[in-house]
Amino acid sequence: MKTTCIPILLWSFPVLLLPDESKTSKAEVKCNFTEKNYSFIPVDINKNVTILDLSYSKITLNTMDTSVLQIYCLFTELYFIENNVIILCNNSCGNLSNLKILNICRNSIHVIQQGAFIGLNKLKQLYLCQNKIVQLNPNISVPLENLKLLNLQDNLMSYLDRPPLFHLELIILDGNPWNCSCTLLNLQNWLNTSNMTLENEKITTCSYPDILKCCSIKTVPYNTECYSTFPLSIMEDLYLNFQSIHNSTFNSSLKNLSKSEHEPPGKSWAFLVGVVIVLLMTSLLIFIAIKCPIWYNFLLSYNHHRLEEHQAETYEDDFIENSSSLSQIPDPSSEDITVTFEQLNSFTVDDDGFIEDKYIDNYESCEEN
Repeated sequence: MKTTCIPILLWSFPVLLLPDESKTSKAEVKCNFTEKNYSFIPVDINKNVTILDLSYSKITLNTMDTSVLQIYCLFTELYFIENNVIILCNNSCGNLSNLKILNICRNSIHVIQQGAFIGLNKLKQLYLCQNKIVQLNPNISVPLENLKLLNLQDNLMSYLDRPPLFHLELIILDGNPWNCSCTLLNLQNWLNTSNMTLENEKITTCSYPDILKCCSIKTVPYNTECYSTFPLSIMEDLYLNFQSIHNSTFNSSLKNLSKSEHEPPGKSWAFLVGVVIVLLMTSLLIFIAIKCPIWYNFLLSYNHHRLEEHQAETYEDDFIENSSSLSQIPDPSSEDITVTFEQLNSFTVDDDGFIEDKYIDNYESCEEN
């Protein structure tokens, strides 16, 4: 019994010492669906498949494709070369936690949403070459903790902010119209200070301005002004340009996506506009009902007009008659009024024009006495 156990242990011992990569390589199952003209990811794929190649088809990676990808959790490599992918939506790869290689080159990608690569924690190689990417948000690379290769070759990028990719070893940026103004200084510092390698460095050159054409973006000289804080106007202009390009490309991509899916557009926005209009009209009517009587009375209080000539004469005659009737009524206090008036006007005017002052006379009489 002991003699039979010893060979079994000796046979299993080398198997235990094999590295993990050799074990996984034996478990790899490849499925090649290239040039099948699929419009959607097929559902009848073997669930043990780890490498799926759907290149040269018409796949758009829409919501339906995303739901199908969630079924296959063993995928380690995905290839969508030369398809009809226009936009990478949030969670576009269906949380493929074992995915290591993703190749979406030669498509028409305009927009990459911020959560497009959520769940791809083990992704090591990302290929986005030969698309129509204008700008890449650095926050999209936050979930890519283990990314080592990033290929952005032959896109429409003129600016790239420093993405938080700490384990990146190789980046490919040639074939883009780089604008080597002060805004590209952060990228140059990142390329020079990190241990990352810029592939095709000699042909990764500037397109703007004309003075710096054919200069490598890694070695282009900058003025001393660029090393200070960037002017706010430059950053605002860059942001506005990016926003306009982003909105236009996003709208066009959404139109193309809706055409490809053949789905009728929603009418929720029309209902929302109708509700807002009804609320505004009712509030306006309530305001008019409350405020209009006050303004109406206010206007009536100032609604005066000039009397005509015959009306003025009648009012004058009435006033004279009323005054004569009032003068005929005896006033018992008239005598008191005259007395008080005479007492108040006790100062009399002499013939010489001076006012007699009784105080002065009394004083002079006192002196004579």
